[in-house]
Amino acid sequence: MEQSQSEDQFAPGRLYRVTPRLARITAPNPGMMTGPGTNTWIVGDADRVVVDPGPDDEAHLQAVADAGEGRIRAILITHAHPDHSPGARRLQAITDAPVMAHPNELQGIRDDALAADHAIDDGDRLDGDDFTLHCLHTPGHAADHLCFLLEQDRILIAGDQVMDGSTVVISPPDGCMQDYLSSLRRLRELSLDAIAPGHGRLLRPPRDVLDAVIAHRLERERMILELVSAGEAQIPGLVGRIYTHVPEALQRVAFGSVRAHLEKLRDEGRVTGDGHGPWRPASAGNGEDQS
Repeated sequence: MEQSQSEDQFAPGRLYRVTPRLARITAPNPGMMTGPGTNTWIVGDADRVVVDPGPDDEAHLQAVADAGEGRIRAILITHAHPDHSPGARRLQAITDAPVMAHPNELQGIRDDALAADHAIDDGDRLDGDDFTLHCLHTPGHAADHLCFLLEQDRILIAGDQVMDGSTVVISPPDGCMQDYLSSLRRLRELSLDAIAPGHGRLLRPPRDVLDAVIAHRLERERMILELVSAGEAQIPGLVGRIYTHVPEALQRVAFGSVRAHLEKLRDEGRVTGDGHGPWRPASAGNGEDQS
């Protein structure tokens, strides 16, 4: 169990122990999209693995290296986004540990500068003296997104699959709402004790957390479909009518998630449209009654 619920646990450079074999250091990049900052997870004792080195911040990465005590054997990336992966090369230079990421990242889909050394994919496992990590490919937030199940503690190191106190942005073309919901449903079938997110505190109980995210996304989908059926054809209009109580900056971020929902509905044959619109109910798109 975490030591406390104090905000001090997110103080930059502080090693915060969650279990005897899992600790984190939070990067100094708090913000609207990152909460208190990006969590860098350190797994193991005799052998150690770092998950998500975070941004390329020298002080943060030196703190991670110091916490590794010369025992870091690998640097794992949940996904190649600017708040999770750019610190990998600096940390590698300090520790000489290889960088491992999903094959999509190796192909340079987004973060060519990362250029991971080894591919890891669904079903792979990494064994240390006192831990086993199981690799799960969980696309949706990003095509290359991975989660890591710490077998001994039944804790899922979840990257941006879920967040503490906020919802995850799904922004096409890299993000896919259908994939995201499928990944959530897969994870809810695991036997977990807790979720270690990329931002914020440990989340419990895991199944309730995942069910709440699924329910939230399906409710957003229902609202979008209802508004499209009522004649709202453009994404800005949908965002303005759904996200009525959030700051304008967050409304701009919501464009991606609304588009992802619309693309899912289109793939299911329930709406027609592309890009920012116009979007129509499927029956209105072809002039045929599909009821």
